[in-house]
Amino acid sequence: MRRINSLLGATFHRWAALRGFARIFLCILIVIAGTVISAEVYSMRLNPHGFWLETDRKAPVDYGYGAGKGIGPPRPNHVLGQTPAIPKSLTAAPTGARAVPKGGGAGGYFFPHRGVDCPPTGGPSCAIPWPIIPLHMALLPDGRVMSYGTDQNGNQGAQLYYDVWNPKLGFGASSHQTLPNTTKTDIFCSGGSLIGPTGSPNLTGELLITGGDLTVSGQRNYANNNVEVFSPKTNTLTALGTMNFPRWYASHTTLRNGNKLVLGGVFSWDGLTPLPMESTPEIFHPATGTWRKLPGISTTDPDGDWYYPRGFVGFDGAVYILHPLSGNIFRLTTGGAGTIQDTGSLLAAGDVTYPSAMFSPFSVLTVRSNKLVQVVDLSSSTPGLNSPCSTPPCYLNYDRMWGNATVLADGKVLVSGGSAIYNQIYDASGNDVDAYQVEIYNPNPPPGTWTLGDSASQPRLYHSAALLLPDGSVLTGGGGAPGPVNELNVEIYYPPYLFAQDGSGNANR
Repeated sequence: MRRINSLLGATFHRWAALRGFARIFLCILIVIAGTVISAEVYSMRLNPHGFWLETDRKAPVDYGYGAGKGIGPPRPNHVLGQTPAIPKSLTAAPTGARAVPKGGGAGGYFFPHRGVDCPPTGGPSCAIPWPIIPLHMALLPDGRVMSYGTDQNGNQGAQLYYDVWNPKLGFGASSHQTLPNTTKTDIFCSGGSLIGPTGSPNLTGELLITGGDLTVSGQRNYANNNVEVFSPKTNTLTALGTMNFPRWYASHTTLRNGNKLVLGGVFSWDGLTPLPMESTPEIFHPATGTWRKLPGISTTDPDGDWYYPRGFVGFDGAVYILHPLSGNIFRLTTGGAGTIQDTGSLLAAGDVTYPSAMFSPFSVLTVRSNKLVQVVDLSSSTPGLNSPCSTPPCYLNYDRMWGNATVLADGKVLVSGGSAIYNQIYDASGNDVDAYQVEIYNPNPPPGTWTLGDSASQPRLYHSAALLLPDGSVLTGGGGAPGPVNELNVEIYYPPYLFAQDGSGNANR
């Protein structure tokens, strides 16, 4: 999930001052199960020579990197504005706490399940309806899930909604509270993370949301610098001042002291010329509610050095940035004006559409191009990494553009969703190129092993997300805005550790 756009033209609703007429910024939300907001998705494809961004800047619909039309045979889709029928197995399910379904084993189990809860072919009827497209997800301290990103028809725009789901109440209407965003800030493709106990008493446990999209004089693709916080205690979203810079598609990295490093974010996009991205990071101090710029750091690589920044805290408290394209690894410090340097370590070439996740202290799994997977060791100032190889465990079974990586409760990594073709379900010949089957990485013993798991029913592409839930299952959902399909639905993946390993398919008691 990630993209950004912004331009300027005038002051608009708590919007930052004009910062140059041709600035672009790109940002990403990194999903860290159980702690941070889950990644929303990006909106353009980057290549070593530039990027493709949307050219339609008319409100209220954002068509992302292009028209968003699929290739190949049409796929059944929900009618916007209508809630699809809930599978019979869901309507018959108890309204109380969710139970682990029967039938899982070494590969885990997706619910609803093809051929059991819904048709063997899967499709839109084989999923749990959701009030919005959950571009962003956050696991709240009380175990509920807050998601946001579109209106109730799957459209982007200032009149967005956010939803709070209580897993203990199952999947019915009573389990959701869907509320309008009264701040009037378009938080589509914003950045977000939960504020920990080092914050002020008033902010601890709240969800910090920064930036997002902006419409000026009827035109989209401007960035805003607004700041919002969601309170789980009151289910309210309120304004909390502004950042120093407008940011659209920015990342949050939580520092050891609980402060938030905010990287990236496009400033604007005119639909014609690639513009510079916001080059100066800044830090939010939850204890005081203030922002501090890092003028000693400038990120100006036009090829996406800071496009969807993947920032991870290393052994020394510095933040290490994994370049999604070139593979360079940068070391960033936040004291004073801040510093940045190239560590000299080099990953294989990658793409902005592939996920990365820290699965244990200072160990990061990152998916690169051509199904290659590498593990980065941040336990020293010179990051170590496993060299590219031609045999497993270095390679995935499926290419996964716009896929998601989720750290499981047992320390393994679930890689789900994605496609072999950028945001497409079918290739030109009509072949399905989505990766429905999940893969699980077990880091022990090194270098680790990969295991294929169960298959989902829905494609999870651009603007999808995945999140570990308190019971050890994984919420996967969203996709679309733009197409090829607007997925106003979710599925639940139950990993193998939730089932008895005797072949019975029973829950592991």
